[in-house]
Amino acid sequence: MIVVFDGQCLLCNGWVQFLLRHDRRGRFRFASIQGEAGGRMLADAGLRVEGLQTLLLVDGDRSWQHTDAILRVLHGLGWPWRLAWAAWLIPRPLRDGLYRWLARNRYHWFGRSAQCMVPDPQVAARFLD
Repeated sequence: MIVVFDGQCLLCNGWVQFLLRHDRRGRFRFASIQGEAGGRMLADAGLRVEGLQTLLLVDGDRSWQHTDAILRVLHGLGWPWRLAWAAWLIPRPLRDGLYRWLARNRYHWFGRSAQCMVPDPQVAARFLD
């Protein structure tokens, strides 16, 4: 599975670092929206980089956005992160509304980097570009 993220967003980079620490099985790979592979996956999902307010999870021909993507990723990490699956009980419009509010304000609250993160050599192979 591939997590497509905003490589300039410090919150998004923190999410990727969290996944790298807790994905013991190495299930997830990563592509920034600023890279060629990430941009292509966004286009395939009908999304544009400009004004993007979602994380994208891609698994073969299927993709998920917003809280659906986050909950699937957390479920994929195994125990205890799998407990987040209980958030499915919260109606999607409420979950995704909160997610979009956070996404709209992510640069203001968490900051923005002028350049995409450079992965450590031991995990660089998990990044598509």
